[in-house]
Amino acid sequence: MEQTNNKKTNKEAEVSKKSLSSNPIENLIEKIDGSIPKIINNKINPYNANFSKPVEIRQPEKKNPFGENQSFSSIVETINNFNVDKSHSHPFVPYPQEQSSTPVAVNYAEIMRSISDAFTNNSSLINLFSRLNDIFVKKQKWNFIGFGLLHEKSKCLNIRLYSKSGNSYNSKVFLSDETNPIVECFNSKSIIDKDNIDYIKIPYLNKTASVIIPMMSVNKCIGVMLVGKGISRLNINVSTFLANYMGMYIHNIQLLEQTNKFANTDTLTSLYTHRGFQEVLAKEIAKSNDNKTPLSVVMFDVNNITKINRELGHAKGDEVIKIIAEKVKQNIKNTDSAGRYGGDEIAVIMPETDTKNAKYMAEYITYCLSCCFVDDVGPVKVSVGVATYPDCAQDQEKLLLLAEQAMYISQAKGYKEGMSAIISTEDFNFWDDVAVNSFAEILAKRHFENGISFEDELVKKINNVDILNHNNLMEMVTSLAGAIDAKDPYTKGHSTSVSRYSEALARAVNLPEADVERIKIGAMLHDIGKIGIPENVLKKPGKLDDDEWEIMKQHPTIGAEKVLAPNEALREFIPIVKHHHERLDGNGYPDKLKGEEIPLEARIVSVADAYHALVSDRPYRKGMPIEKACAILQEGAGIQWDSDLVRAFIAIAPSLTTKV
Repeated sequence: MEQTNNKKTNKEAEVSKKSLSSNPIENLIEKIDGSIPKIINNKINPYNANFSKPVEIRQPEKKNPFGENQSFSSIVETINNFNVDKSHSHPFVPYPQEQSSTPVAVNYAEIMRSISDAFTNNSSLINLFSRLNDIFVKKQKWNFIGFGLLHEKSKCLNIRLYSKSGNSYNSKVFLSDETNPIVECFNSKSIIDKDNIDYIKIPYLNKTASVIIPMMSVNKCIGVMLVGKGISRLNINVSTFLANYMGMYIHNIQLLEQTNKFANTDTLTSLYTHRGFQEVLAKEIAKSNDNKTPLSVVMFDVNNITKINRELGHAKGDEVIKIIAEKVKQNIKNTDSAGRYGGDEIAVIMPETDTKNAKYMAEYITYCLSCCFVDDVGPVKVSVGVATYPDCAQDQEKLLLLAEQAMYISQAKGYKEGMSAIISTEDFNFWDDVAVNSFAEILAKRHFENGISFEDELVKKINNVDILNHNNLMEMVTSLAGAIDAKDPYTKGHSTSVSRYSEALARAVNLPEADVERIKIGAMLHDIGKIGIPENVLKKPGKLDDDEWEIMKQHPTIGAEKVLAPNEALREFIPIVKHHHERLDGNGYPDKLKGEEIPLEARIVSVADAYHALVSDRPYRKGMPIEKACAILQEGAGIQWDSDLVRAFIAIAPSLTTKV
């Protein structure tokens, strides 16, 4: 009969083991099974326990407490490189108030499964502490459970404790208080048992015996675990295992946080890297959206950093950047975050801050910087741009783009009266020349750096503008021409010159004033499609290869269909923009139109465009004299250009300014 019961018991244990998951704690159950000693009246007795059955605490047998069964201690030592120190100064003694003649059933398998579930399904320490409170305080009737974690900067242990009533308490114990049992446990890495809880200094707790256990990981003490239970009523090995597993768990979290911090921290400034800054901004925008509060981004750019690096060396430039970073860190709020946004750009995220307050803070920082003198450089000068969510933009990328644009406008306005011009997106008209040129410069830089589409961003701006009158139209067209010049500096002023030449030719052939005005504006826009041409093609100093030329030939179509067509007020200029590269012989592009199939206004702009290209300087050649340029036009008359228009243009060419 006894043999049958033993087989049944072994079978039940085997089934219980197979049902466990692959969690590290649960895997240990197989090794721990039958090896956890009971502690009774301060004496540890080995017993052959099956975790699938409750264990009754009985009177102790007189045996060596660690002589016959050391398997659990070996497991703890293997996992944590830690073995319980049994030489501490406080002997394990019974506490009369903890004595009870009633046997207590302890289902260790259930406890281990609950611990496993607590570690597996909790993403924060606070939630984990709460779950462990449910397991040990509420279910196992401990008077309290607490955890004290080391805060290295403050040199203290932050204590969080949970009582039977479900209340949580916080306290702080400084490492300098070496008489405190908590500090003694932490320093000696030894278990400390006390017959009171006075050392915790938390009121309203029931008076009880307690045990303090170090939480170990890789021979390092991470903190302490506090147990509101007399040591005679505590399975010290299970408690030690829990404390050390907590140590490893917390240590892993700390290492992960440090790894993420290093990955997202700029080594020069100790601010967030660009990636870290973007991640923080995304979270803060989400919070601002949920709380319906403003958020401002302030961007600082070092003035003349290129000149400083070139003339004084990069070490001097780095010194200036570090000074700006330090002043920013010293003067922003605890809730603000700063990052190195670019090589010489530092940006600050200011939650719950509107434009007015963001500008005030930026003004104070720039004042502090103006008082900082660097050898051979002088006072530190910066340009400052501000953009605010959600007033300026609700999209993160657009918010940053507008802050950067405001910063470039600040740079254009210069450094006057000892202070930087602090510009917000509320301070300028987008279609102002400086604003559009700044916008184009940013987009061109971003397109080069990380593939952000210059075309898409500027086209969205164009398509969303309501053109109410002729003045609005001319303001926008002039700015767009400036945007093209900003992207293609080799042809700076080209659109303006072609517009002037086209207007003169239209008048020379006696077209009506309305047609002249339309040609003048259309000529200003004739190259607008180049905003969609890649930088490496557009700025190539030499001759384009066949593939590059095919890309360049797309700009009339891009200009007509993607830029002008979506805005009703600009559609009348589509024929000029799309067909100014057609040829009379049908070998032009994009539609290979012939003769009079090409609109007259496009033929006019084609002559003006070719003439300016011939007489202006290019990276690969000097501009031609008027006579030679006119001779080339004459040779192409009737083949590439309209003969009558060429004849009329040659007649007026000497009166036109030929240099950019």
